[in-house]
Amino acid sequence: MIEIEAVKEEQREILAHLIELYEYDFSEYEDSDVNAYGLYGYSYLDYYWTENNRYAYFIKVNGKLAGFAMVCGYCYVSKDSETLFMSEFFIMKKYRRQGIGKYAAKEVLQKHPGKWELTVHPKNPISHNFWKRVITEIAQGEMKVVEQVPDVYDDALATAYLFEI
Repeated sequence: MIEIEAVKEEQREILAHLIELYEYDFSEYEDSDVNAYGLYGYSYLDYYWTENNRYAYFIKVNGKLAGFAMVCGYCYVSKDSETLFMSEFFIMKKYRRQGIGKYAAKEVLQKHPGKWELTVHPKNPISHNFWKRVITEIAQGEMKVVEQVPDVYDDALATAYLFEI
C-alpha cells in the first residue's frame, strides 16, 4: 500500500534526514560535498512552512517511509505564478523499480492540477526516462522540453519539462 502524506511542521527533522539521503544519492551527479558537520543541508526547508505554494509530502509503503516529494512555486523556465515546480523527488533504493515512484509522482502531481515544470540533471538518464514516462501517462496535451536551462545545478545545464495536469 502506497500513501502520500503531507509533512507536518513537527515532522521537519524527519524530512531533513531523508533529504540528506537524497543529497547523498544526488552527489553522484552534482559533485557536491558535505559541510563541516558532515551534512549536505537544504537551505530551503523552513520555507515549506512559511511560504505559500510550497508543499512537502512523505511517500510511505506499508506505513514505512520510502521517500518524499517537494513542490514549490519557483520555476526556472516558466515565470508565471500559476506554474508549480517539482523541486525534489526521492525514492529510497529499496523501493525503486517497483512502480512506487511512478505511482507516487502521479499522485503528487494530481494533488495540484494545472501547469507544472520540473528539471532533470543531464548526467541522470534514469531520471530523464522516469519523468518522460510519468509525464506522458498523466499530462493533458504535449510535454514541452527545454534544454540547456542555466542556474539549476552547480555544474551543468538542466533539461526542463513543462506540462499540464
